[in-house]
Formats: sequence, C-alpha cells, structure tokens
Amino acid sequence: MEHRNMKELPKEDQPYERCLKEGPESLTDAQLLSVIIRAGTNKANSLELARQILTLQDPQGGILGLLHLTLPQLTAIHGIGEVKAIQLLCIGELSRRIWKARAIGNHPRFIEPREVADFYREDMRHMEQEQFRVMLFNTRQILIRDILLSKGTVNATLTSPREIFIEALRYQAVSLILVHNHPSGDPEPSREDIALTKRVREVGELIGIRLLDHIVIGDVSYVSMKERGFC
Repeated sequence: MEHRNMKELPKEDQPYERCLKEGPESLTDAQLLSVIIRAGTNKANSLELARQILTLQDPQGGILGLLHLTLPQLTAIHGIGEVKAIQLLCIGELSRRIWKARAIGNHPRFIEPREVADFYREDMRHMEQEQFRVMLFNTRQILIRDILLSKGTVNATLTSPREIFIEALRYQAVSLILVHNHPSGDPEPSREDIALTKRVREVGELIGIRLLDHIVIGDVSYVSMKERGFC
C-alpha cells in the first residue's frame, strides 16, 4: 500500500478530525490506536502503524490481540520506540482493569462457577502460558484479593498448597477459589490439576480455609472442579 501523509487522507480517515466531528465511538480500532500513537515515520503514518500493530497477533486485525503483545513485538515495528510501546502496554492493562472493576462492582461476589469463568475468560483464554491465580474471600464470600501465584510453561504452572495458603493466611481469608488456564484451549483437567485440587481441599479442611472451587479456563469453555465433585 502506498504511504500517504495523514493530511493527504480523506477527512473521514483522519482520526482527530473524525473524533472532533462524530465522537470517539465513530473511530475504527486502527483509528483509535493511531490517536494514541500520534506521529508516524517518513515511511508509515500513525494509521498505518496502528494497522501493523493490530495484525501482530491476529492477521485479521482483531483488537483483542493488543492485550497480548509484548514490548519486543512492539518495538520491532519501525516507528514504535520504547516509550510508545510502554504506553500501548499500559493502555492494554488499563482496559483489563476497567473491565474487571466494572465486572465485580463494589461488592464482588462469586457464587456460581460461570461467574468466575466469565470474570477471567477474556483475560486468560489467549495466554500462551499457564497462569495460576487464587481468589480470596471473607466470611460473606466477598472477594478481598485476586492474586497471581505463578506463570508456567505452555502446559504447566508451578505452585503448591503452601504458596496458596501463605497468601490466604496473610489476608485472613476464610475461603478461596483456584483459577488457571490451559493454553491449548481444552479446559479438561489433567491428573496434576485434580491432584492439586484434592491436596488444597485437604489442607484447607485442616486449617479452616475452605476450597470453594478450582476453575480451569479454556478457549470458549471452562471446567469447574466443584461440579466434577473434586471440591
């Protein structure tokens, strides 16, 4: 595609002008991103850079890919330096936190496995490594902490009941839910997943901190260990 200066583009393709006239909701994903990037290079304007970024994870240019980009991936694009790359990573993290804050509201209660899965799915389903989290609850089953315990390889995380209950005792939790993802997209629990669930349940019974569930997140589905009878 031939490079064109932003001012040479039709008015409807100039993000600032379109935003002023019609509001930010009128902009495409690439146009929104180009506003953040601000300046391009002599070889690519900010809109062209935005389109390059959006296709790094998804050839179709999906916006969700932005949440899973790394600093080296971004800085590999000519025209995206370290400062711009960090700004883009921070925007992705802000969007995650805004979405979570909206999802849990002021009194975050999680009663059904589906509610836990819905809360984490978009954040965890595209990850290339397993991530293991623990949700800690008070006596009214209100979430008091959401803690990332470990990141693992493509098919395994490294965690133990000891690490889990150190955090639970630190925040005086009375119950907890374990959550981890399967990068393969298949949420079917492994033997190790089941064994860990049983160990955590047994230790929790001894010290008075109840394991409510262990949710395994896949691409479009999840498995609840409670529903399978392991909690």
